Amino acid sequence: MTQHLNYTVILEKETTSYGAYVPDLPGCVAVGETQPEVLQLIHEAIVFHLEDLQSRGNVIPEPYSTSTALEIAIA
Repeated sequence: MTQHLNYTVILEKETTSYGAYVPDLPGCVAVGETQPEVLQLIHEAIVFHLEDLQSRGNVIPEPYSTSTALEIAIA
């Protein structure tokens, strides 16, 4: 049976690259030159991270983090 999990991924734009991390999976990070690249890399990192947890007999953590964007007006 295939389990589908939706993990929150945080993207951070730097001057020459993008970074991504998953709050629910400590240590699961990626860096890429473009947003599409970093999204592909973090997807691969999540899969690898979860496979590693399973292979060690650890429980896969349920996703619990969420995110939202707030518009802030500054006069």
